[in-house]
Amino acid sequence: MFKHAQLESVKAWLTDPAHGALVRHVRIQRAIRQLILEGALPVGKPLPASRSLASSLGVSRDTVESAYSQLHAEGFIERRVGSGSFVSQRARCLPSRKRQRPAQSEATVQLSRRGEALLHSGGVHNFQSPRPFAPGVAETRRFPLAVWEKLERQVYKEYGTRALEHSEPQGMFALRSAIADYLNLERGAQASADRILILTSSQQALGLCAQVLMDAGDRVLVEDPLYQGTRKAISAAGLQGVPVPVDAHGLQVDGMAQLAPDARALFLTPSHQYPTGATLSLDRRLLAIEWARQQRAWIIEDDYDSEFHYAGRPTACVQGLDSHARTLYIGTFTKSLGAGLRIGYLLLPPQLVAPMTAARTLQDGHNASIAQLTLARFMEDGHFNAHVRVMRSLYAERRDVLADLVQRHLGAFLRPQVPVGGLQMPCHFIQNLAEDAVVRAARGAGIDLLGLGSLYAVPRNDAGLLMGFAALTPAEMREAVLKLEKVLAGLAR
Repeated sequence: MFKHAQLESVKAWLTDPAHGALVRHVRIQRAIRQLILEGALPVGKPLPASRSLASSLGVSRDTVESAYSQLHAEGFIERRVGSGSFVSQRARCLPSRKRQRPAQSEATVQLSRRGEALLHSGGVHNFQSPRPFAPGVAETRRFPLAVWEKLERQVYKEYGTRALEHSEPQGMFALRSAIADYLNLERGAQASADRILILTSSQQALGLCAQVLMDAGDRVLVEDPLYQGTRKAISAAGLQGVPVPVDAHGLQVDGMAQLAPDARALFLTPSHQYPTGATLSLDRRLLAIEWARQQRAWIIEDDYDSEFHYAGRPTACVQGLDSHARTLYIGTFTKSLGAGLRIGYLLLPPQLVAPMTAARTLQDGHNASIAQLTLARFMEDGHFNAHVRVMRSLYAERRDVLADLVQRHLGAFLRPQVPVGGLQMPCHFIQNLAEDAVVRAARGAGIDLLGLGSLYAVPRNDAGLLMGFAALTPAEMREAVLKLEKVLAGLAR
């Protein structure tokens, strides 16, 4: 018979709500298996007769018999006619979970050099939820879910179970065609469906560019300050990022050749530089294109939130000006629709479509077909452009609300730099406050901020905060600003 503790352990498995999805005989089988693995039931130990155990557990004998039969089939117990059931001799070879401890040699894992670099970089920590002032987080409460659901039903009705099959590695043609039409019309690009590669995010696109186009040790030019995801993609690929200063007109292109004559690529956010918000002037765009032609280098254009430009139309993309096919254009629906959709894309020079697609298949293979097909209809039917127009107006209002709140309540500590586009506002310290201390204290008060100084490769006297406004209503912003006022007042004492 089982000891009291062993019987109680099996009873606990039966009554634990966490195991409620399992039928009774499976719960009993797994409880006994766990006792064997833990060494509580040693090799040769007889198990109670099925009738006796059934009576103790308050279940039918057939339930216990089913549990024993499964344990026998898996090799955990032996069943002898006329003698009963015993823990199998084969269980002697099983590792005991109770006694198992990692050996000292196993405690430290030997990673590759790239693995070590990935570990020490800490990965990319984008803000996951719309907590107050988290930069880059879009408003999803205004998303037209009813329209999306209707279109998704249409896709299932037309495609049936084919919508659950693998997507083409390059992405569904319908979506690639819709994106190409959008880029040509709205961004002044040179796009066609055969040059679009559908991905999960702009971060995946940055990683692909860094790993496919360059070798470890190569030097690349980057903006300073710089989006942390770009910096970490470059670091993970073993590249050396050479910082190029940014001013009110964007990247200082004229000094690039002297900084790194051998640079293989330029990573660029020309429409809305992250985080300063500067727009790269036309003359500098043309200089960058000519630099890439002469160097036989690449321009990686990250156009992460150009849909949200609040004064006139956004400047046409660099890719549309490049007649030498040296520019790779990165786009995403994370800011325009929502991060949970997990759809971004690359507009590639023709000669890079095949290698980039092959490299992508070694990562996650493809995006879900149903999401791609639904998004294609969402764009084709005009819902995407309509949604962007609504959100552009909403975000402009929220930007102005935040600027007013900062001036009225935080004006003694911060000077807002009202952006012409984007989802976040740079605010520079007026007082001599420690940026890291402010970010930590604000986090403790439920507020997510990003320090401006942390985004610079070359330290500059430009401390401050990056404050997201897109995902917050005016009332939510006001409440959070009052909390932040208390935080800053406490640190300024």
